[in-house]
Amino acid sequence: MTAASGGSGAATALDDPFEIRELLEAAVAALSGRPREGQQRMAAVVAKALHDGEHALVQAGTGTGKSLGYLVPAVAHAARAKQRIVVSTATLALQRQVYTKDLPMVLDALEPVLGTRPKAALFKGRSNYLCVHRLGGGYPEPEEARLFEAGPTSELGREVARLHEWAESTDTGDRDDLIPGVSGRAWAQVSVSGRECLDSKCPMAAECFSQRARAEAAEAQIIVTNHAVLGVQAASHDLLGEHDVLIVDEAHELVQRITSAATHELTVRGLDRAASSVRRCGRTTDDLDRAARALDSALGDQEVGRLRLGLPEELAAAVELVRGAARALLTEVAKVAEQAGASAKVASAALTEIIDVCEELQGEHGRYVIWLAPPDGEYDERRPARIVAAPLDVAGLIGHRLVEDKAAIFTSATLALGGGFDAISRHMGIADPVTLDAGSPFDYGRQGILYVASHLPRPGAGGISDEALEELVALVEAAGGRTLGLFSSHRAAQAATDALRERLDLPILNQKDDQLPTLVRQFADDPRACLFGSTSLWQGIDVPGPTASLVVIDRIPFPRPDDPVAQARTEAVAQGGGNGFMAVSATHAALLMAQGAGRLIRAMEDRGVVAVLDSRLSTARYGGFLARSMPPLWGTTDRDAVLGALRRLDDAACADGR
Repeated sequence: MTAASGGSGAATALDDPFEIRELLEAAVAALSGRPREGQQRMAAVVAKALHDGEHALVQAGTGTGKSLGYLVPAVAHAARAKQRIVVSTATLALQRQVYTKDLPMVLDALEPVLGTRPKAALFKGRSNYLCVHRLGGGYPEPEEARLFEAGPTSELGREVARLHEWAESTDTGDRDDLIPGVSGRAWAQVSVSGRECLDSKCPMAAECFSQRARAEAAEAQIIVTNHAVLGVQAASHDLLGEHDVLIVDEAHELVQRITSAATHELTVRGLDRAASSVRRCGRTTDDLDRAARALDSALGDQEVGRLRLGLPEELAAAVELVRGAARALLTEVAKVAEQAGASAKVASAALTEIIDVCEELQGEHGRYVIWLAPPDGEYDERRPARIVAAPLDVAGLIGHRLVEDKAAIFTSATLALGGGFDAISRHMGIADPVTLDAGSPFDYGRQGILYVASHLPRPGAGGISDEALEELVALVEAAGGRTLGLFSSHRAAQAATDALRERLDLPILNQKDDQLPTLVRQFADDPRACLFGSTSLWQGIDVPGPTASLVVIDRIPFPRPDDPVAQARTEAVAQGGGNGFMAVSATHAALLMAQGAGRLIRAMEDRGVVAVLDSRLSTARYGGFLARSMPPLWGTTDRDAVLGALRRLDDAACADGR
């Protein structure tokens, strides 16, 4: 690849391994920390990749200190090469930590050494900020608000009132600065999406929180953003402006985030909402209303499932009616944009989204995976309510829209799947990257056990088996609680919750009982507690100490057999002569298994067991690939040895008063 072309000072960029080590030591000392070999190797690789304009994949295990491993060379590069750097995190919470804690500490530590302090800024989507114009009544009431009781004594009404009070005192308008937070329904009443924003034409532009944040980002050398913004950048339009370097933290989540950003759906309800917004601009919607009814009728003749050959004739005709009606209305709304103001912008945004998804559905067959889906949350419903289109592949979007002609660093605790970087580099469209496994300071083989319950029957399709539940009870009882249960579905998590609440006198928390941060605090505070759940529990939970002495994985988390995107990607790989199962399903499972097992050892003193209740990990041919993707714990199938180890860990924790 070619070197980044941005800064005229590229020749003075930091590439001396001794100097980067000194800078890293200065930052570590500011944290009262200690040097870590993996962190030093990571910083050296990142510094060289930035200097040479390369793409690098860096796996940095828990405890490596990867934030400093990339921030120190990034700050030095911004200062020396005068290049603009974007740092992206997977979540808003991590974005906040990097921007408010890690990055300021590095800037403070390096400023005396570098003699300068690169300016840093935060970049989020517009919907994360209060909209001053909406607060002042400049926008029509959100459609969702009409569906709920919003009187002053209702919960929604109280939340909105608190938001108006907060608006008088906040300096940022940033949703993350509101503690405690409010529901999404309440926030929707005081914010707008990027497409709905009036931008420079807004009468309140001078007071706009989002505009102020964007102006600061435009002047900054280091911009901290998140993968949702990268999703828009890759799939839609430029948000971040010219930059020379991209650093992606928690890079294992990038493919899914880009896929989500580029996935769109067409619904009758969405058409009705768009029509309602158009009528508020004083325009009639007869053609769009007829098209919506045609779409509803065409959907009624279909069943939920993937459309392998594209849209059937009746649906295709309905989609063309929708597209034509939406285009005509978009022209009509443009005529009254000046006088209708924000109402016209809301209507235009809704119509543009409809046109975009129609064109995706009508586009070249094979570029998008298309399927008919039930209403949200109604998985057993067979009558479809949505036509969904997702990109078959996002490697091109990442390779061409995000990292072409610039240095790029991708880092995570889980990138080397099956012991190598080939799978992840292929999924992200990164050719010939520099790679590094920086390791971890933890002695996984001494600190933890990987137990595979090989005697259990192969998991079936009906949730968790009675035999697996019996095994789970025995493990949790031996551990004295202290268990994080990671399940492949909410149904399995609930079945396990019910069974253990009935059989054991221990506090069993379920992910659906409360907000996740609240549950994690309760879990951390009560050493006897167990926390069971699915999806979001597999990643990001950080509870060091004996509270999480046992991590249970009920089954290998392959994609659902009826997942349309996984199906289509598997078939595409097979048609190209590859192993579709290994490239898609096994890679997906390996990422989650690595992340899930990584919840066990979070500190040097941690000890414990990862128990996998899926015998396929030890018996199937792909089991070795999955196991090599996980932390190198000491492996066994000896049930009695594991139960004995858990009892000893519980006794030791009790002796320490924990």
